[in-house]
Amino acid sequence: MKFRAAVLNKINEPMTLDTLDMAPLAPTDVLVKIKASGLCHTDLEVIQGSLAYPLPIVLGHEGAGVVEAVGADVTQVKPGDHVICSWNPHCGHCFYCERDLPILCEPFARHQPKGFLLDGRSRMKRGGEQVHHYSVTSTHAEYTIVPESGAIVVPEELPFDRACIIGCGVMTGVGAAVRKAKVAAGSSVVVIGCGAVGLNVLQGAKLVDAGKIIAVDVGKAKLDRAVQFGATHSIDAASKDVLDQIKALTGGRGADYVFESAGSKNTFRLSVEAVRPGGQVVWLGKINVNEDVSFRWGSLMGEKRIVRSSYGDARPRRDFPWLAEEYLKGSLKLDELITNRITLEQINEGFASLARGEGIRTVVMFD
Repeated sequence: MKFRAAVLNKINEPMTLDTLDMAPLAPTDVLVKIKASGLCHTDLEVIQGSLAYPLPIVLGHEGAGVVEAVGADVTQVKPGDHVICSWNPHCGHCFYCERDLPILCEPFARHQPKGFLLDGRSRMKRGGEQVHHYSVTSTHAEYTIVPESGAIVVPEELPFDRACIIGCGVMTGVGAAVRKAKVAAGSSVVVIGCGAVGLNVLQGAKLVDAGKIIAVDVGKAKLDRAVQFGATHSIDAASKDVLDQIKALTGGRGADYVFESAGSKNTFRLSVEAVRPGGQVVWLGKINVNEDVSFRWGSLMGEKRIVRSSYGDARPRRDFPWLAEEYLKGSLKLDELITNRITLEQINEGFASLARGEGIRTVVMFD
């Protein structure tokens, strides 16, 4: 079959809208007609060259749509199902999957950096040229093929634009608080960096009834927005006494939980200074994989626990429907996360806006 997709051909150049050919379905493949696809900063890292992937490639890993067809061995979804595409499909039986660490699934780790699905093959071509998949999803396209474990059924009442953002930013942030850190009710939480992921950490902390939820970011507009998403206190990161302000709000000890979601050397350093002895630090932000980050050795003392979280300890078949239900009953904000809706033809403008730091989430709408 033929379909249109946004294809990245060269680093730091606009994507082209091309007609591609999709291969026939393998036994465990699911063909999804994409209805909405979010623009995420990780996509931008590939465009800018700080995250290396083979080219040409179809980006996009926050997608939602309708199942069009399934392979012969698929049992968990059927044509007509509304699904969110998970960017971390997993085999279920490798060394890490058997140890309840699907984020480290070995076939995923082996094949997805090469631009392939879990079986080590691409399904897309442009003429006779192979086109690569991005994070086993490639949702900036009219259609995509994902493994069965990457197609997660959600209620039909959930609008597609809200559904797609659950697939990365919402799951990563809410999951970091609720699943990874297991924030306790009444505890103190600091969130450093209140972009799309940080705002969802705030939402997760609110969902579990944390006590003081302290947002740290630059500028009144971002901090006011953080309050809308659950922060009880806010601190301007441009202040010279950010650490003193955090300690003043937490009995002089530091916070029980600190989430870093800004992605800078300074904020990684601040995160371990701001957590109390015995507290938990969760790193969500990213910098270039080859950069060094330094810490004051004393800040690491005191039985502090530090963990990196890439997907909020997600179990998509458990968690995507849960997040959908929280939205449908009014406990989770999704509408407010979407600040722009665009067409596929506007995707380069959308990424330029993301690079300028504008808005929270831009979503490509396919209808």
